[in-house]
Amino acid sequence: MALLDRTDRNHVAHLLMNGPENLNALSDAMLAALQETLDEIAESDEIRAVTLAGAGKAFCAGHDLREMQAARQSEDAGAAYFADLFTRCTGVMQTIQAIPQPVIAQVHGVAAAAGCQLVATCDMAVAAHGTRFGVNGVNIGLFCSTPMVALTRNVPRKRAFEMLTTGRLIETDEAAEIGLINRAVAAEDLETATTELAETVAGKLASAVRVGKSAFYDQAQMTTEAAYALTGDVMVRNMLERDTDEGITAFLEKRAPDWAG
Repeated sequence: MALLDRTDRNHVAHLLMNGPENLNALSDAMLAALQETLDEIAESDEIRAVTLAGAGKAFCAGHDLREMQAARQSEDAGAAYFADLFTRCTGVMQTIQAIPQPVIAQVHGVAAAAGCQLVATCDMAVAAHGTRFGVNGVNIGLFCSTPMVALTRNVPRKRAFEMLTTGRLIETDEAAEIGLINRAVAAEDLETATTELAETVAGKLASAVRVGKSAFYDQAQMTTEAAYALTGDVMVRNMLERDTDEGITAFLEKRAPDWAG
């Protein structure tokens, strides 16, 4: 099995990080596999949603600390490697939100540090009851500064700052309460629940979801006035699509839409 296993079914790409021996850490190889696969998915007209899971007993434990420590042996004590590593990791995170298909994290066990960043970055997340989440780098002297970017865009600032400065791990009830995940389910139902959510999204008009995801992240960075200007233009373009016309007509005529897309 590959380091990142991919199975396509019902217009959904199911990705499985397959590095259980190091808790699916975001090693150089794992980051490269994620980036390559996400880039491929972005170009696909067949794939309409993505799920991301981890093999073994954890979703993702964060960066590969052994690789990071090994980089200290270089003449610059690892400075160039660390800069490149965080740039590559940031690239993967930004790609998750930039690709047109919604990405849903399927989380179990532990999602720590950059693994928690991965959950916060995904468009949606479903977790098994008892899963623990944390930006706990501070416990080993490394403040989770890059994971902080995604976390503070998902949860209230004071809750995020507490997690960042204490290294405390939270469980699914609290993660759902603060908005880090969409919902928690029994462990035995995790794959089914995540797949059902992905297939529900995949069953919508793909062009509408694609333009909507792009606008969702763009408007979130704007003033209210600019956000309304952008989304008004998006709505106009959406309304002019043939399949949107068909969808509205079908609704009014109380029948299923005949979408060409």
